[in-house]
Amino acid sequence: MNAVELYHDLKSYCEQHADAAVVKKYSRFFKEGYDAHGVRDNLLHSKVDLLLTKEDIDLPLIYETARLLVRSGKYEETFLAVMLLRPHPKKFSTTLFAELTQWFETGIHNWAHTDVICRDLSSPLLLKKIIDLNDLAPWRKAENKYQRRAVPVSLIPLLKQSDDYQPFFKCIEPLMQDPERCVQQGLGWFLREAWKLKRDETETFLLKWKETAPRVIYQYATEKMTREEKQRFRREKKK
Repeated sequence: MNAVELYHDLKSYCEQHADAAVVKKYSRFFKEGYDAHGVRDNLLHSKVDLLLTKEDIDLPLIYETARLLVRSGKYEETFLAVMLLRPHPKKFSTTLFAELTQWFETGIHNWAHTDVICRDLSSPLLLKKIIDLNDLAPWRKAENKYQRRAVPVSLIPLLKQSDDYQPFFKCIEPLMQDPERCVQQGLGWFLREAWKLKRDETETFLLKWKETAPRVIYQYATEKMTREEKQRFRREKKK
């Protein structure tokens, strides 16, 4: 089986199990649009589990097929790309990071795909020290706003593995005035999780940016604070 054949097998499976009710149910979560077949998660998992039992489904084939899946634009097809790769953590390498970069350049256009990619693929690359924060630097300037969102979201699992958050803050700092809401939400999410673990360090960073960073970041970052704690991070009223 080659990549084109595997892609068409997966596409046909999605078409056969399409469900308009599923599309209707989830479309409200995606303001940017939701191009989906409507396949239920358990069916996607069953298909992937079956494929991964086959000896001819190796990593090079998965990489090649994943590119086709991501380019399709269909919601489930991009998820299948992630699902095919994540059972192979021992084989993760810089090649995977290069593939993810290409995915963002060709077919990642919503927050859900971004966050799953971060959780299952880019965060493990960081945790395993296959890549480091310097490798994420080009993503901060990416044209794709979801690739920029992936920078702070990828860092979240690292928070419990480090005693020094300064490198993380330095990494996200160039994004603190990003104009896109989805990036701002990702930054706020990261800072909220950082605050839960290291309040003093995180609050120092939040105070530094409170007058100039978008308020959406602070809305999410201070979500778990008391009303009194939130007061410190409001902008000063102009006289």
